[in-house]
Amino acid sequence: MKLVVIGGDAGGMSAASQARKRQPREKLSIVAFERGHFTSYSACGIPYWIGGAVTERDKLIARTPGAFRDAGIDVRLRHEVVGIDLDRRQVVAHDLEGGGEVRESFDQLVYATGASPVTPDWARVRGEGVFGVQTLDDGAAIHAWLDADPAPSRAVVIGGGYIGVEMAEAMVLRGLEVTLLEKSAQPMAKTVDPDMGALVHNAMRDLGIKVVTETHIEGIDMSGGRVRAVVTPDGEIPADIVVLGLGVRANGDLARDAGLAVGATGGVRTDVRMRVEGADGVWAAGDCVETRHLITGHAVHVPLGTHANKQGRVAGINIGGGYATFPGVIGTAVTKVCDLEVARTGLTEKEADKAGYAFVSATVESSNRAGYYPGAESMTVKLIAERRTGTLLGAQIVGRKEAAKRIDALAIAAWNRMTVEEMTSLDLSYAPPFAPVWDPVLIAARKATDAVHSTL
Repeated sequence: MKLVVIGGDAGGMSAASQARKRQPREKLSIVAFERGHFTSYSACGIPYWIGGAVTERDKLIARTPGAFRDAGIDVRLRHEVVGIDLDRRQVVAHDLEGGGEVRESFDQLVYATGASPVTPDWARVRGEGVFGVQTLDDGAAIHAWLDADPAPSRAVVIGGGYIGVEMAEAMVLRGLEVTLLEKSAQPMAKTVDPDMGALVHNAMRDLGIKVVTETHIEGIDMSGGRVRAVVTPDGEIPADIVVLGLGVRANGDLARDAGLAVGATGGVRTDVRMRVEGADGVWAAGDCVETRHLITGHAVHVPLGTHANKQGRVAGINIGGGYATFPGVIGTAVTKVCDLEVARTGLTEKEADKAGYAFVSATVESSNRAGYYPGAESMTVKLIAERRTGTLLGAQIVGRKEAAKRIDALAIAAWNRMTVEEMTSLDLSYAPPFAPVWDPVLIAARKATDAVHSTL
């Protein structure tokens, strides 16, 4: 039997590795096509490499092509799959360096093409100094630009989501003057509610980042073949480097062209075993798929490396003859801007309203440690609960030092459909260096419980 994998990063190579663990080489041959230069690397780590927290590019690579080849997986770098023929059970790939076309037959296929940056027409410019942040090659190009002589001094980051705020931090750490442009009223608008986004906005401003919200981009001035400024309705913002952080879209076009099921999110539709709907022997994993939100039941596209690795693992186990499922997601995520930590799980108020929930919200300010213990820092915790039942629908945290990882306790509560009243009795750890006697999670749960009771 032959397994062909399209995509050499988290989803695809997790599937290949798990299938290989369960089937020896003489029973299963595996070919993996990757259009880039690397396999199994952390794209999420690129901003920290650029900012200097990670000192070497290769530290972001979890497993090299050579390691996969030693394990009996035929990795073919710089090969881009451009067609899938389900009737003939073949894929067609272009050799991007050697030239020519490669056709490879398959019995089982893993579609793991990832996602691509959203790039509006105004961002498709010719010249130097405008960068996306998607691959290690992108990171290397930004490094080279920042290390040039003379070095750039003014950075404009377009987009206030995860990549935008992380790259704004990276530029600050590199000593640049940074402006972040965001079309919404606050940064992190798709991640947290506006009141929590305002906390992020204020903290970024205090870090010296100029945050311009509710603005639109009219164009990028590329005079002389290199970036000069970003053009907005309020005028030009000078720039020596522009970083695009406008989000990503699932790479579902190749699947759609092949007749595979693609959902309204743009991601490939699969069942809980990661089999593509209606396609025997075809599996999908990673940023190219849509999945089920466990709170709303709706299809969502949530491109995160954690999900990609889990989905690839599930697909590989099933291909190898085992049994595994991927139930869905609840939207847990975390990031930081310098020392400010931002986390969320479940639904925001806007998402809860769109899903049809009646809800209450509760926001508290507390500290990460006992107030008398050195290093105590404040944090803000917000809970969203269903109005009648008190079921936790979502949570958000903004704070410093040990704030954001508290979202994991809230994610477990949301995953298990706990009520905020049940959460008030959670047996959370306590010692002055780690938490106040009433942990912020418990204080927020008490306040949310009061809000629920007031509506009964």
